[in-house]
Amino acid sequence: MSELQNVNDQELVARAIDQARAAGAAQADAVLVRSDSTEVKVRGSEIEYVKQAGERCLGIRTLVGQAGSFSSAVTSTCDLAQDAVDRMAAETVALARAMACDPHAGLPEAGFAEEIPDLGLMDARDRNATVEARIEDARSAESSARATDPRIDNSEGSQAGSDFSEIIYRNSEGFGGSYASAYHSLFSEPLASEGESKQRDYWMTVGRRMADLEDPAVVGRKAAERAVRRLGARSVPTCEVPVIFDGLTAPSLLGQLAGCLSGYSIYRESSFLSAAMGETISSSQITVIDDGRLPGGLGSKPFDGEGLPTRRNVLVESGQLQSWLLDTYSGRKLGLPSTGNASRGAGSGPGVGATNLWIEPGSGTLEEIIADTERGLLVTELIGMGFNPTTGDYSRGASGLWIESGQIAYPVEEITIAGNLGDMLMQVDAVGSELVWRGRVAAPPLRVARMTVAGQ
Repeated sequence: MSELQNVNDQELVARAIDQARAAGAAQADAVLVRSDSTEVKVRGSEIEYVKQAGERCLGIRTLVGQAGSFSSAVTSTCDLAQDAVDRMAAETVALARAMACDPHAGLPEAGFAEEIPDLGLMDARDRNATVEARIEDARSAESSARATDPRIDNSEGSQAGSDFSEIIYRNSEGFGGSYASAYHSLFSEPLASEGESKQRDYWMTVGRRMADLEDPAVVGRKAAERAVRRLGARSVPTCEVPVIFDGLTAPSLLGQLAGCLSGYSIYRESSFLSAAMGETISSSQITVIDDGRLPGGLGSKPFDGEGLPTRRNVLVESGQLQSWLLDTYSGRKLGLPSTGNASRGAGSGPGVGATNLWIEPGSGTLEEIIADTERGLLVTELIGMGFNPTTGDYSRGASGLWIESGQIAYPVEEITIAGNLGDMLMQVDAVGSELVWRGRVAAPPLRVARMTVAGQ
């Protein structure tokens, strides 16, 4: 197993486990998160702020009771003095004793990661990037946006950020592992004006390595083009038409689906898909994959929040539901093994989280899908959180571009799109070929054959 160079941190995590066991814990695990981040923002020619921060935080989980029925507690601290860690370990055990026992609680019985593969989660050379270099990236994006079109007359600014993190995890069952990762971003949000019409939009690029980011000038130009194309936006009469979600908005549908596939939602019966395992839940054009070992993936990690190896899970295959997303606890509730999707921060116990989640690309570009749409809506921004996971009912504010005769006709705003996520998935009749990662969840452009668009 690979280990970080900071031996003191490794020893501190091991000490937390030993102290918890000495205080009476039957089982315990601990995670230490160490991060260093830089964020800069430029607006116009001025630097609005520069932020630099560093953090070391330790989380301890203890389980007390008899085998097969444990009570548990989780605490965290940024005070990493040995006496503070010793005291917190004992207090966490005391807190666990005050909790109710749960027959499903406890660490995994076995199956911990045996190897810690290099997933390409950072480039050590990026640590040499200076604050001045990140400021220059933001300046370049900002100036490019403003130079793209004379109607770009202001902005909300351009931001660049870099975050380096190191995770150390250990448990009382003998597993210990660590890994380092990085996250870099560049974001630009210009404002466009023409007459009485004023609009804003954005573009962004993210990556594990700075070399993976788009050129700052390209980021600014794309952001400006998106803002300008929204000028003169209007509403439309209420109608039922095909709705296309572009590469920025389609991932939100997948994120909501993932929430409905979480083991916690399933055993609590708070998902409209609770009884759908093995059934067809979407168009045959939809295949959904979650893969925690995707090289360079923004959600990749060699082991999950319980020390189990991450893996590739096919959740939906050609429309058929194949798997839930599970950690050990939700898996036990459902009588199933973990899928390696335990997610945990220093201040919380494990829960379920997707790693790298995507819809497999289809064929045809976004432009070809638009050309194949006689009349409809291309959604470029979603507003609000109008989704009920228990029923699947979906209703969100939106803006975008109206399509007539297979061509973009004009921008639209102040509309609402509505349907039911289950029906929407079944009615997906086009899946694009362009899959661009701007986070842990990605989806190509999707067309839903029919949705209600509520406007005037």
